[in-house]
Amino acid sequence: MQKPPIPPDETKRLMSLHSLRLLDSGPEDRFDRITRMAKRLLEVDICLVSLVDSDRQWFKSRQGLDACETPREISFCGHAIAEERLFVVEDAHSDPRFADNPLVTEDPRIRFYAGHPIHSPSGLRIGTFCVIDRMPRTLSSADEETLKDFASLVDDELASDSKINIDELTNIANRRGFKMVASHLIPLCVRNDLDVELLFFDLDDFKAINDKYGHERGDEALRFFAKLLLKSFREADVVARLGGDEFVVLMAGERLAVDRALQRMNNVANEAKQPRMSDVRWSAGRIRFDPERHKDIDDVLRDADSRMYENKTARRTSTR
Repeated sequence: MQKPPIPPDETKRLMSLHSLRLLDSGPEDRFDRITRMAKRLLEVDICLVSLVDSDRQWFKSRQGLDACETPREISFCGHAIAEERLFVVEDAHSDPRFADNPLVTEDPRIRFYAGHPIHSPSGLRIGTFCVIDRMPRTLSSADEETLKDFASLVDDELASDSKINIDELTNIANRRGFKMVASHLIPLCVRNDLDVELLFFDLDDFKAINDKYGHERGDEALRFFAKLLLKSFREADVVARLGGDEFVVLMAGERLAVDRALQRMNNVANEAKQPRMSDVRWSAGRIRFDPERHKDIDDVLRDADSRMYENKTARRTSTR
């Protein structure tokens, strides 16, 4: 077994890693969302955001693996941070560097590994975004670009304070966080011929709730609706509050079950045992991303917003 090399900038690298205060921190959806999506799109057994510490690799986000860390000296990621490129092991059994590695001969029995460095805000390689499979495989050029895109998404999260991208009231992504994720996700899906659909929600008569019951009840309604979206849509979908009483959900992948998700949303709302929230209603607009019509996420938002107002007008007309 070949142990990972120690980078020449190891001291600066470790100082940069520790300054982020991420090691041994709790799970965060901003990272888990990325690993969930990558695991599904690349069809691998395991996907990780791995931070390489002085003597261990610790997983800030992990899908398909129970362990939260492993020793650095047996890590694949320790090798991957040595250079600024994608590090690929197509079949660990036939690679003399890893054939007798405990991670290969024992659980999780790695056969395939691909990892791209992730960086601190200062640009130092502090870990990897990696995918793992228990069968040997190769990556297509499109898969390689996809993996790099996901690593860039993690870099974006590391480069900005999470509070900047999170709505303080509802604890879901805000407009800035949503647009940052969407700007990476949409080109990735276009390149991989995957569907992208945006749903735009606006609470009906929200001002009346504030006027009748006060802003505390209005805030409660916003938190209720954010939780309703999280319960109704897939974990990999991007849920955000754009501002005020406007919310969006971005769905990406194959065979998107949008109608089923919307029906589940109505069912969850009806089953919620919160009588104080019984007057929360909403209008929705949905639009499928069309690369010939939409040049960026702002174009999609405008179209979905327009569809939402058509739905709101129709609902008001039907109740008169």
